[in-house]
Amino acid sequence: MKEGTENMLTVENLEVTFTTGADEVKAVRGVSLSVKQGESYGIVGESGSGKSTVLRAICGLAPTSAGRVRLDGEDIPSPRTPAFYRRVQMVFQDPYASLHPRHTIDSVLSEPLTIQGFDRRDERIAQALEDVGLGEGFRFRYPHQLSGGQRQRVAVARALILEPQILLLDEPTSALDASIQAEVLNLLERLRRERGLTYVMVSHDLAVISHMCERLLVMERGLAVEELTRADLRNRRAATDYTKKLLKASAGYTKEEPA
Repeated sequence: MKEGTENMLTVENLEVTFTTGADEVKAVRGVSLSVKQGESYGIVGESGSGKSTVLRAICGLAPTSAGRVRLDGEDIPSPRTPAFYRRVQMVFQDPYASLHPRHTIDSVLSEPLTIQGFDRRDERIAQALEDVGLGEGFRFRYPHQLSGGQRQRVAVARALILEPQILLLDEPTSALDASIQAEVLNLLERLRRERGLTYVMVSHDLAVISHMCERLLVMERGLAVEELTRADLRNRRAATDYTKKLLKASAGYTKEEPA
């Protein structure tokens, strides 16, 4: 799909510092990025690179010590407002941990609608389940009665039920088997195309990012190393040794370009 020309989400010189007693850890150091409307943007790096922390900072879940985050050119308030969460939702890595084990799927999907004051809740819940490939038969089940892939579909449905414009995807398939990963990625790709959504996706897997994203930011130890396009990724074009190492480790994967 074609993305817009204006930046929908902008991160400028973001820093995230965690403090434990007298110790300070700078998890993110001066990271900047911009994402256009309708684009799917990736952030990659090894464990500890700070990629997931960037997403959590955007969502207001990590302590920002410097920098700014903008939505459509406007600074995002801190703490985040209900209006922000109407527009930006996050899907976490572990679908079981992100769903309350004692709440039915109906309760999981009802809660954001109630908080935001949406009407036609029954209709919206049924539609959300259908949109992610689950029927109404799943509505009154509990998370432990679902497979990992089904739980992640519920997590996607919960994020989409508020009709946001941006999804922040934190390793959304890494906890799933390979065959189920493909199903969930294809689901996310279809939803983005149908709804004109904007994605920011974090992954350690370059194959996943190449499949899903037009551009990507490479991070190492809290720093932004370089930005690549999908074509750069496919042709193994990289300026830094760190990115070259990541590309070498993922050798053998080729993104099929659409005709």
